[in-house]
Amino acid sequence: MTRRLLLSYLSLTLLVLLCLEVPFGYVYARGEMSRFTGNGSQAAVMLAEVLEEKVERRAASDVPELVAGFARRTRSHVTVVDSAGKVLTDSRGAAAVGTDLSAEPDIATALRNRAGSGTRQDDPTLGGDVFFTTVPGSSGSTVRCAVRASFPLATVATKVHDAWLVLAAVGLGVLAAVAVIALALARWITRPVRALEHATTQLADGTLKDLPATDLGPPELRRLASTFVRTATRLQHLLKAQHAFASEASHQLKTPLTALRLRLENFEPYLDPRAQPSLDAAVGEVERLSRMVHGLLALARLENAAATAEATDLDAVVADRAAVWTAFAGEHDVDIVVAGPRAGRVWAIPGALEQIIDNLLSNALRVSPPGTTITLATRVSGVSRSVELHVTDEGPGMTEAQRQRAFDRFWRANDADHEGTGLGLPIVQQLARASGGEVVLRAAPGGGLDAVVQLKPADAHRTPSTRRPRSVMRAKQPAVPPRPAPRPFAVSDGQQ
Repeated sequence: MTRRLLLSYLSLTLLVLLCLEVPFGYVYARGEMSRFTGNGSQAAVMLAEVLEEKVERRAASDVPELVAGFARRTRSHVTVVDSAGKVLTDSRGAAAVGTDLSAEPDIATALRNRAGSGTRQDDPTLGGDVFFTTVPGSSGSTVRCAVRASFPLATVATKVHDAWLVLAAVGLGVLAAVAVIALALARWITRPVRALEHATTQLADGTLKDLPATDLGPPELRRLASTFVRTATRLQHLLKAQHAFASEASHQLKTPLTALRLRLENFEPYLDPRAQPSLDAAVGEVERLSRMVHGLLALARLENAAATAEATDLDAVVADRAAVWTAFAGEHDVDIVVAGPRAGRVWAIPGALEQIIDNLLSNALRVSPPGTTITLATRVSGVSRSVELHVTDEGPGMTEAQRQRAFDRFWRANDADHEGTGLGLPIVQQLARASGGEVVLRAAPGGGLDAVVQLKPADAHRTPSTRRPRSVMRAKQPAVPPRPAPRPFAVSDGQQ
């Protein structure tokens, strides 16, 4: 912004200088040329009057001396002819005495008692451009001689050139002065803007440490900085309060829910068998409430967190989670297949990929009929420059309208499992976006649902042609001993 302000000031100053100096330079050049030609013409007329008297009095012997003196004083080339057009004298000896010049246009015009003038380029006698004027030496209508005086234009050209140099130096000096003043002014204006930008970046990262000064810059920016400080302070206070609630509420809510469940289970020996279904339903609702509270707290922690994405090995995470979920899938007679090329490392916040896969596998497992397969596949897209993780099931799938609403909190399909809370997919979406990616739901080609997580690759060079072998993880012969899946945010959605 400082450079743009400086360029704007200098551009405006340069435009003003051009509008002032260029016309002034041209006016000065025209004035000098007019003054030079006018003085030369006047001097030639005066010389012609003097020579006309000498010729009239038959004192032509004095003409060469007068012409030579005039030529020395004015640094000019003078040629004088008589009434017949023959040369009386030439100050530089370019034309011999007696040479007939009456055929030359300017001499012929002067012999008809009319003066003429003009410019000539590359004059051999004066070595450059010249201004010449030819005037008659006459008394009344009688022309007794004609005088041609040629003046070199080098002198006036030098003066004009020097004037342009002075104007350029003045312009550069003005631009330098304006640049110094404009730089100081631009920095004074942009210093609070830079401070606001720095503070805004820190606030977006969740760690505002340097509050912008409210006593720098123009009054408008000072008021803006004061407003920002008040807003940021209040926002930080609200975020800290929400974060404290998210951190403490889990401990405060788990205890009464656990106690309520234990009390309900303690009623079981004393209840009539006919009340057993109601007791089981009540215990199930308590468990569902516990999962819902856990999901809400997970979302709150995600929204309050300011974690930075890190390079994570997607292939290792996929293999690990597939091995962990094999035992759970085996209980439903469902296979887990890992396929696709090696994806390498992707950007993700710590722990996000594990939670995303856990939630998607949990949802897929709920709707997968026995004997079907859940596919974990990775794809490298060269067009969109992204890595895609596909979790595909062979369940009933979802309609287009259901897929559009699937990421709404607490939304569940009408035929969904009642144990779901409607928070699993919102958690997946929040985790994907926090990692710089996105998640979408698509209809699987052979039926079912294809959950696609789009992530940004962290490796500058990858070889997507190198494919790992397709592997099928079966619960009956697990590759690792079954163990519970660590799912701090994995709240089963039940939306599919």
